[in-house]
Amino acid sequence: MLGSTDIRVATPDARFAVMEPKRGLFAGGGTTVRLLRQIAYPHAMELLLTADMIDAERALTMGLINRVVPADELMPAAYDYARRIAENAPLATFATKQSAMGLSLGLEEAFDNEARHTDRVFATEDAKEGPRESAEKRPPVWQGR
Repeated sequence: MLGSTDIRVATPDARFAVMEPKRGLFAGGGTTVRLLRQIAYPHAMELLLTADMIDAERALTMGLINRVVPADELMPAAYDYARRIAENAPLATFATKQSAMGLSLGLEEAFDNEARHTDRVFATEDAKEGPRESAEKRPPVWQGR
């Protein structure tokens, strides 16, 4: 099953399932914990309890994947996501990823975690560069500090 992958692109012929129950096994390794936090509860339970195979279009409607693209566009689509992410300020991107991991925290602790990332990022040179580049209508020059 899908683990802690942030963005998922699949081809039309991709298939997804949590097959362990059909084999008399338990989907350990985080599957029963992560899946419930990644997609709507009824969809997660459908996958976990039925052990049915679903196609890429169904996975897309469930929110399990982001996009379905033809096979020859799979790697270009993945690289496009990577390029778009890499264009952003690295410290802000890293802090966003770290804060999003707060999904496993209680709500108050998650807000505290987010506030720590906010304070840290807003104190960087990159946080000053963002508004400057926008006002000057030029591409940003991220320093990573």
